Amino acid sequence: MNTEPSARPDMVIRPIKEAEWPEWLNVDEEAFSEDNSPARAEHFRALVEFDRSLGAFDGDRLVGCAGGLTFTMTVPGGPRPVCGVTAVSVLPSHRRKGILSSLMRRQLADLHESGEAVAALYAAEAAIYGRFGYGRAVDNLFFRIPKQGSQFVPHAPADPSLRLRLVRPAAAARGELEKVFEAVMPTRPGLYARNSVKWDVLLVDDPDYRRGASALRCVIAEDDSGPRGYALFRIKSGTTDHDLPDGEVRLIDLFGLDPAAYALLWRHVLDRDLCSHVRAANRPADDPIMHLLANPRLLHAGWLDELWVRVVDVDRALPDRAYSAPVDVVLDVQDTVCPWNAGRWRLSADATGAVCARTSDPADLELPVSVLGAAYLGGRTLGSYLAAGVVREARPGAVRALSAAMSWDTAPWGGLVF
Repeated sequence: MNTEPSARPDMVIRPIKEAEWPEWLNVDEEAFSEDNSPARAEHFRALVEFDRSLGAFDGDRLVGCAGGLTFTMTVPGGPRPVCGVTAVSVLPSHRRKGILSSLMRRQLADLHESGEAVAALYAAEAAIYGRFGYGRAVDNLFFRIPKQGSQFVPHAPADPSLRLRLVRPAAAARGELEKVFEAVMPTRPGLYARNSVKWDVLLVDDPDYRRGASALRCVIAEDDSGPRGYALFRIKSGTTDHDLPDGEVRLIDLFGLDPAAYALLWRHVLDRDLCSHVRAANRPADDPIMHLLANPRLLHAGWLDELWVRVVDVDRALPDRAYSAPVDVVLDVQDTVCPWNAGRWRLSADATGAVCARTSDPADLELPVSVLGAAYLGGRTLGSYLAAGVVREARPGAVRALSAAMSWDTAPWGGLVF
């Protein structure tokens, strides 16, 4: 339930003008307690789509903001248009005044009107966005692997035709990195196409981006036909109290087109001299590294929520993805924020496609729209929601059938915060 009060009637929500960008940035910095350097601010500005960047105005003062980015994101079945929601913030002086609620509702109404059926975001605070119908769709792993004892299993893949090539600066290999990523992107739900500005930000190597670590390192796995994978990382030098090497490899990005390239890249970052461990802050929940380590207990892993997904239009979002099993089920969807979604829908899907239409037939299950968002990318099963009482089943087996149909073998993962 949304308990935030309604915004004052004189509070204006509208897209900002380009001249209002500095004030919009100030709201974002104040809300997130950050100070962007001129270089970081310019990269941020290059990503902003002003016609999709909402501001909340208290008189002539901008006090809240919410941005929308035009994305192509992989969902089960292939890449689809998705709105990436970003920079949602309200000045601390204006909290609990209904501004956040007004921004989110306006943004969802705009998406509905423009025909964008799905939105996704990274949540700075996980408790916020469920109130607006977003569901926790993706988990990521963060882990620390010690170098000592990190041997691979005996049957780890290898290819004698593969070789490694170090590139500095990393930006010099940009075309090769883009080629690898574009080949991988359609294979994993959640990955989204990286435009030129996102690549600029990923490969920038100003000291402001290093956070006390080294310049950006790049290693490419290749054969005579071209690149088959890459890793981007930085190294934080260090020693123990006894002057033994204790450096840290900070993994930023690693993709392989095949298991042999993937294994070779991991072997490289694990074997870096003068480093005692590798730290990765954002990896997929089914990262194959867990199956390559002979001692999987060395993967000191934790998990966090990553992408949150909002089904903006049930009747367009559900047919716009593929299903792993046939299903014919009537859903009673609860959605107080986007009332056009509320009510009963029949979803019929098989290998040839899916249809979702209004129906007066009795519901097989009842669920909040946030659960559809959580399951949309195929990484969240529905049985636990039934056990928690969040989903209610009228026809026995309906939840299991819908869960099997919406599941996807490859875990979803966004990979790079937007």
